[in-house]
Amino acid sequence: MARILAVDDERAILDALARVLGRDGHEVVRAADPTAVPGMDLSRFDLVLCDVMMPGLDGFELVRQIRPDFDGPIVFLTARVAEEDAVAAYGLGADDYVRKPFGAAELRAKVAAHLRRERRPRSHALSFGEVRIDLGARDLAVGGETVPLTPTEYAICEYLARHPGQVMSRAQIREGKIFLNAHVRRGAAQRVLKQPPNDTAAVVLACKGNVLAIQQNAALVHIKAARDGVEKRGLARAV
Repeated sequence: MARILAVDDERAILDALARVLGRDGHEVVRAADPTAVPGMDLSRFDLVLCDVMMPGLDGFELVRQIRPDFDGPIVFLTARVAEEDAVAAYGLGADDYVRKPFGAAELRAKVAAHLRRERRPRSHALSFGEVRIDLGARDLAVGGETVPLTPTEYAICEYLARHPGQVMSRAQIREGKIFLNAHVRRGAAQRVLKQPPNDTAAVVLACKGNVLAIQQNAALVHIKAARDGVEKRGLARAV
């Protein structure tokens, strides 16, 4: 059955969710600290249940942070009943907004309905033309050939590929849980780059004097490393 992440600062509620959904064979992973959720590997879950009013990080802000990295259903379970709160939740990418108190049968039915809709192929890979990033295996291939990357190089490539069309600063990458403590190797870019970019790069970041750019166009994703002169090369502006 499904693997569900339940986020609530009240452990009694988490235990109740695990008991109720366990009747349908679901595995419920309980998270009482919402601040720890953005650092989790969310690709392991099929659905997220989330409270709104939590200390440290409220549910709205949590969903805003994780929605770009999680493409499964997100269901709010909350005591906030105002219509504007529900509208805000849907605007952040939530799939449902369930007001407390709710019945066990209702919750089971809603979870089952969302999981049924998710029978479509899961997005465990990011593909751009000939380039494919396998999120489960954590590898990158060009034209079916795996490109050897260090964990840091892979993490940077995945993070940028998840945010197409955005220019990312070093601080933004750090907020994305990727800590740049070493140079991006020029060889990594050369192994992935098949041809020079022919239009504006989608994403650029500065890394200890190097620049890594990832670009999406109709053909493939280009990754290029260079010491200086990025603007001269016509890629994009590093921030």
